Amino acid sequence: MTVRCAANCIPLLIQQNVHGSDFFNRSWEEFKVGFNDSSGNYWLGNDLLSQLTQSGNYKLKFDLHAANGTRYWAEYSSFTVLSEASNYTLLVSGYSGNAGDALYVQNTMMFTTYDRDNDPWKNDAYNDNCAVVNGGGFWYSGCARCAVNNVRGRGDSFRWRSSETENILLQMSRMWLTC
Repeated sequence: MTVRCAANCIPLLIQQNVHGSDFFNRSWEEFKVGFNDSSGNYWLGNDLLSQLTQSGNYKLKFDLHAANGTRYWAEYSSFTVLSEASNYTLLVSGYSGNAGDALYVQNTMMFTTYDRDNDPWKNDAYNDNCAVVNGGGFWYSGCARCAVNNVRGRGDSFRWRSSETENILLQMSRMWLTC
């Protein structure tokens, strides 16, 4: 069955990080199926995300709440996550928003977790793995500008970094699948 995005579709929450704790320091299998907690931290699951985005035309939207109280957003008009056979490779383009394009360097990257290193970063102290230094799984490329699953104060920290807005330290992030 093929799902097509309708003009009146309801956004689907993919990710929510409410405080930048180590909640997203999870294994490949956990990211594959998804997880949540009573604080509101949430990951939909890479398998479902891949199935959905390969069956229709979807956008990705970020709602970002900065530690200083400012709200930002970023939207990508094309968003696809490939299957596990390709290590959930991210294909994203078409930025708009007020946060700046922090995700562009992570386009075409494979998903990385502490127990499955698929990023190109090299650092012997952290087993060449961005998820180990940052404390959370994501699509990393040396390591991350879009660091919404990272632990606050660790590695790249819990932030959004673009040339337009510089370094936005986050209080909360949400990722939405939209039409």
